[in-house]
Amino acid sequence: MRLADKHVIALVEEEFEDLELWYPVLRLREEGATVDLVGKEANKVYHGKYGVPVTTDRNFTEVNVDAYDAILVPGGWAPDKLRRYPEVIEFVKHMDQQKKPIGQICHAGWVLISADILKGRQVTSTPGIKDDMTNAGSTWHDEAVVIDGHIISSRRPPDLPPYVKAFADKLAEK
Repeated sequence: MRLADKHVIALVEEEFEDLELWYPVLRLREEGATVDLVGKEANKVYHGKYGVPVTTDRNFTEVNVDAYDAILVPGGWAPDKLRRYPEVIEFVKHMDQQKKPIGQICHAGWVLISADILKGRQVTSTPGIKDDMTNAGSTWHDEAVVIDGHIISSRRPPDLPPYVKAFADKLAEK
């Protein structure tokens, strides 16, 4: 299992895009990674846009970001809430400074915008936030997955297979 020694934060908040959280979590766990579901509250049940539940393992204040190798930000409406937490912004900035893999899909780009890490980057997202992404200083591409160093971005659920493969490949390099 090529990811057996890897630890990943998967951010959680209400109205995450169900597939954009669960598909990467399950695939990374299949490859041996430990994926902690992290939200404002630990042991809380959060619900996706389509009602799929998830129970968080940890809360933001319990996380030592240095102990993790990567972070995943799901899409849906959760990113608009996640970007309001200073801890989330610090997690993303830290991962960026350490050049650790940051996965973002769909509306998750909002979190990276709020962390102010997109200037000069090549990215994709749901087309609905293309203007937000470019106004943050990035170059937006209408592609299933865009890899710019340690930032792996994707558009939407149909793009999950190449997105999660690219993320897992990048994580395996670390």
